[in-house]
Amino acid sequence: MKQSLLHVSLVVRDYDEALDFYVGKLGFELVEDTYQPAQDKRWVVVRPRGSEGTSIVLGKANKPEQQDFIGNQTGGRVFLFLQTDDFQRDYARMKAQGIEFVREPVEQPYGKVAVFKDLYGNLWDIVQRKDAA
Repeated sequence: MKQSLLHVSLVVRDYDEALDFYVGKLGFELVEDTYQPAQDKRWVVVRPRGSEGTSIVLGKANKPEQQDFIGNQTGGRVFLFLQTDDFQRDYARMKAQGIEFVREPVEQPYGKVAVFKDLYGNLWDIVQRKDAA
């Protein structure tokens, strides 16, 4: 049996502001943006450029209980882990885009890592593993 994780859902306030951040600032690619009239919503999927792995479904909060989780889907823990093949390149590009880092780069036994916030406050690691260098 072979399985893989296809999508992760991320609750957002607005599709277009989320796309501006994830595609415009973070540099992800837009995989799909399709209106679904039966549910009056969009199916919006993004992923890191060059990735063939897991992608992110940007799901607009449409209920009060969903609004409460925008920016805090994991209770303040790092939520997603963005792996890179060139930490310095991507860190410099992200800083130039105004992305806020809450923990500056450090060397760990497994590689180099820093923590940044997305536009809603969700925490992400950007990491370059030693075994991927």
